[in-house]
Amino acid sequence: MKKLFSALLLSLATLSLAACGDEEEIIMGFVPSQDSANIADTVEPLAERLSEELGVKVTGQVMTNYSALVEAMGNDQVDIGFLPPFGYALATDRYDNVEVVLASVRHGSTTYQAQYVVRADSGIETFADLEGKAWAFPDLSSASGYLFPAAQLMNELGVEDVDSWVSDMIQAGSHDNALMEVLEGGADFATTFDDARDSIAGDYPEVYDELVILGYTDDIPNDTISVNTNTLSSELIEQLVAVFMSFNDDEEMITIMDEVYNWTGIAEAQDSTYDVVRMTYESLGIEVE
Repeated sequence: MKKLFSALLLSLATLSLAACGDEEEIIMGFVPSQDSANIADTVEPLAERLSEELGVKVTGQVMTNYSALVEAMGNDQVDIGFLPPFGYALATDRYDNVEVVLASVRHGSTTYQAQYVVRADSGIETFADLEGKAWAFPDLSSASGYLFPAAQLMNELGVEDVDSWVSDMIQAGSHDNALMEVLEGGADFATTFDDARDSIAGDYPEVYDELVILGYTDDIPNDTISVNTNTLSSELIEQLVAVFMSFNDDEEMITIMDEVYNWTGIAEAQDSTYDVVRMTYESLGIEVE
C-alpha cells in the first residue's frame, strides 16, 4: 500500500498547475466526483451568485483530481476548496493555510458511508469473496472510494497488504467512472459514496438491477468547503460563511448545490471532526510529509 500511495505523493510534488487568478478574483476549486464537464456546467450559477453576494468576481475551476486541489490551495492558487474528507486532512497536514469552515449535509446528516458495489450476477456475497478480484475506485485520496474501504478490509479480514490482496487496482478518476468499470466488466467491484448509482441512473437505468451493494463502511465525515487563509481575509471568510449558510433557506441555491455535489444542506464545521480521517490513513501506514 505504501508503494501505491507513494505515486500519489510523487504526483503532489511534481504537479504543475496553471496560475489561477489575481487578488481581484476568488477561485473556487472542485474535484470530479462525477463527470468533469458536468461539474463545470453546474458550478457556473454558484459562482455567479457568490460574485453577486460578495461583490468580488468568483470563478469555479474543476481540478483533475483531489490531489491537484490540495496542491492548488497549499500554493495559494485556489481560495475556496470543495475538499473531500481525506483531501482536507491531507491539506492540513501538508499546509497551514487551509481551514475548514463548512460541511455538506446530505439527507439530514453531516456523515455518510462508503459502499461496495458488485455485479448482481458476480457470485460475490461477502467481503472475503473480494480477494483476488479487480477493484475500481475513484482516487487514492478518496475517503469513501479508497481509504475507509481499505482500512475496513485490513481490520475485518486481517489483510496485511490490500494492493496485493486484490488482482488489480483501477483508479477510475471519479465515482461515476468506478461504477462504470464494474457495469462494463472492467472491474469486479467498486467502492464509492452511498448511493453513487443515482448519479448515472439517468443514462443507465439498469444500474440498480445490474449493480448491487455488498456492504458499507463505518461513518465518514462529509466533504468540506475549506478556505485559504493566506489569500482570504477573516472578514471575507466570515462573509463567505454567511452567504453559504443563507443558501439553506434558498431553494434555488440548494438545488444548485444538489446538482453540483448532491448537497441538500450546509452546516458549519470544525477541524476536529476530521480526526477520524487522519486516524484512518495513519492505520494504513500512510505517512504525509
